[in-house]
Amino acid sequence: MITAQMIIRNAMALAASMSTCQAGPCSVEIDRVQARIDAKLEARAAGGPLARESTAALLHRQPTPGSIAAAEEQLGEFSDEAVSTVAQGMERARAAESAGDTQACERALSDVERVIGP
Repeated sequence: MITAQMIIRNAMALAASMSTCQAGPCSVEIDRVQARIDAKLEARAAGGPLARESTAALLHRQPTPGSIAAAEEQLGEFSDEAVSTVAQGMERARAAESAGDTQACERALSDVERVIGP
């Protein structure tokens, strides 16, 4: 349950931290890919695997980022590399859109879609 909540919070923070760009030729595609990312994260969080509560959790200790990452990796959740690749790809797409470089925007979105899959 904590894993699902953390994924949703992280996705919301990532979406909120990304700067909004003015509408351009690639903005519709950026919005479409962002919606796919959001939907995939929500589905993964809602239906993701659950792990047993650790002894440390029963002692009222807060999880550390490292312990959360280790637990998610054991469950087969998103790797740090995949999350980083998606975030950087969306950032590149938005920067290219702001610069008016449609081809660079489309390449960045293609890279993101390759990571998030169908």
